[in-house]
Amino acid sequence: MIQIAEFLPPAYSQLWDLVAQCGVRHVVGALGFETAFDGEPPWSYAPLLRTKNGYEDRGFTLSVIESRPPLIHAKLGLPGRDAEIDAVCELIENMGRLGIEVWCYEWMAVMNWVRTTTTLRSRGGALVTAYDHAQMADAPLTDYGEVSETQLWESLHYFLERVLPVAEAAGVKLAMHPDDPPLSPIRGIGRIMRSVDNFARLLELVPSKMNGIALCQGNFTLMTDDLPAVIRHFGDKVFFVHMRDVAGRPQRFQETFHDAGKSDMVACMRAYRDIGFAGVLRPDHVPTMAGDDNQQAGYSAIGRLFAIGYLKGIREAVYGGSGGNASSGAS
Repeated sequence: MIQIAEFLPPAYSQLWDLVAQCGVRHVVGALGFETAFDGEPPWSYAPLLRTKNGYEDRGFTLSVIESRPPLIHAKLGLPGRDAEIDAVCELIENMGRLGIEVWCYEWMAVMNWVRTTTTLRSRGGALVTAYDHAQMADAPLTDYGEVSETQLWESLHYFLERVLPVAEAAGVKLAMHPDDPPLSPIRGIGRIMRSVDNFARLLELVPSKMNGIALCQGNFTLMTDDLPAVIRHFGDKVFFVHMRDVAGRPQRFQETFHDAGKSDMVACMRAYRDIGFAGVLRPDHVPTMAGDDNQQAGYSAIGRLFAIGYLKGIREAVYGGSGGNASSGAS
């Protein structure tokens, strides 16, 4: 059965307790810079062990790492990339030693996820993020100038050839997150993980049982009119799930509550059941609701609690039962 997780930064906050009170016991974690000292980077063994223990001491299971060492040179194919890739290899080896099975990464060069507003009003006045490509038409190039898609495919191939043998030896799955938004170029920077066909190309680029997908529904639903079919198509190559939703099209969209977007969330949950996916999903971006602040747009605590409840409900409808331990309600 699919497991519901939440992204929790390594530093404890009240959100940890709220998530646990919702019955969630799986965590998607980040590298803990606050657990690194004596010159050790957070992806080395001891800091990663302390990060893992920090979650587990409060009753969580660390299922996915969704942060990474710096990769700007690796993505652009610049001098210095080998040192960055060495750090990734060290992270993966240590994840294997500690039994952390999935690493979520992305290949968005220079810019990560891009929005043109974080204060669009949605249902009941909740604030959501949105993107309008027309507003970016006159945006200047970044300091890196124009970066072609060919350049990114070549650098990704080089990266995977170095990293996947390490992942195979460590037993760690690499889950590629799509570009957000799935458009190319933005400010002169090519974006390659932006279509279903390009994800198929990714899997063929360096074939490996550890080469797979972080199926972020908010992006994939902008790539296809039949998201459940795409889930079934990729099957056992789906290693990790971001379950969120949007309204609109790639050139102009806004994020939504989980029950108000373009996706059929129940049909998607059925698709995960049908492919036998037993890994974790996390709600991902949520509206900022009344009583919360918008300092971290997309990550409102109250919005996350709404999303967890909604996803637990549709999981129960699809799988039957509570999906958790009868005494604790753990997910």
